[in-house]
Amino acid sequence: MRALRILLIVVVILGGLFVIADRVAVYFAENEAADKVKTTENLAATPDVSIKGFPFLTQVASGELDDVQIGIKDYEADTGTGTGTSGKGGPKTIRIDDLKADMKGVEFSGDYSSATAATATGSATIAYDELLKAAKSQPTDLFPGVKAQVVGLSDGGNGKIKVDIKVTAAGASQTYPVLSTVTVDGDTVKVHADNLPKLVVDLADSRIRSITDFQQTIDQLPGGVKLDSVQAAQNGVEITVKGSNVKLAG
Repeated sequence: MRALRILLIVVVILGGLFVIADRVAVYFAENEAADKVKTTENLAATPDVSIKGFPFLTQVASGELDDVQIGIKDYEADTGTGTGTSGKGGPKTIRIDDLKADMKGVEFSGDYSSATAATATGSATIAYDELLKAAKSQPTDLFPGVKAQVVGLSDGGNGKIKVDIKVTAAGASQTYPVLSTVTVDGDTVKVHADNLPKLVVDLADSRIRSITDFQQTIDQLPGGVKLDSVQAAQNGVEITVKGSNVKLAG
């Protein structure tokens, strides 16, 4: 019995040491992965990296991690052509907030210089002030003597965006709220007015829509993930992303 007790104590101690070693290894691996993602994506700040699953060391031995979660506070996404809008002079990048990605089946090289996830899903937010940069926020001629511009974006409820259109005619200005639908078409977020406002003058729909409708291309996201869906929310447009064979580093 004494020998059995000693054996059990040794097993418990060894098990505890293994858990400690496993957690220490995870800590260092997460920091290393965060640094590599920062370098690969040219981020201003180090992202949060969390390696899930236990034990970690057996995953390392197999060369594949089950689940890796990454959080990027602010990401400057490229808009492709440098305009990314329905007008000229649009932003070359657009800020995406709180990007969270869940990577499954992450294979990595022996020296940890590269890592690729079999699949990835995630979510993020584009603030309304960022998306506003894609709209015609400067006065634009609709007709001689009539100018219009987008002066604000906000949550319109039920997954809609409220687009505030300021129209100036004969020296007087009036703001018209327009409820709009936001959709994803490939790598582009599109905003389309559900109903056009009745202006002080009658204009062709195409003239009005040149102001109310706009779009923003998002050409590059971390690791090559792609836009999947979009919906208006309280603080901005919420997007979901997904991808396969997503490169985390290297």
